[in-house]
Amino acid sequence: MVEMTREEFETLVGDALDLIPPQLAAMMDNVAVFVEDEPEAADPELLGLYEGTPLTERGEWYAGVLPDRIIIYRGPTLRHCETREEVVEEVRVTVIHEVAHHFGFDDHELHDLGWS
Repeated sequence: MVEMTREEFETLVGDALDLIPPQLAAMMDNVAVFVEDEPEAADPELLGLYEGTPLTERGEWYAGVLPDRIIIYRGPTLRHCETREEVVEEVRVTVIHEVAHHFGFDDHELHDLGWS
């Protein structure tokens, strides 16, 4: 397991978000990104989670709703990795994976594209 402060981990998440091409980042709508230490007990090794309505499923009814949430989990990510370099890469992949859910990609499509 890699040791890393929450602040360092949050910086990695921010750095990963900065890697999203500006034209895609500009299309992200009503979504907030959070770092949490641990996921629900039912899925203790979950690295990230997207909660919300993907852009591809929003219709005229979509107004006045709370922001979608992307959550990146620090504990499982640090336990999953053996080096700081692996943490950097895993955070990058996890952030891109969850952002892709916001754009409407499902897990099967992301797996086929190599982002799972």
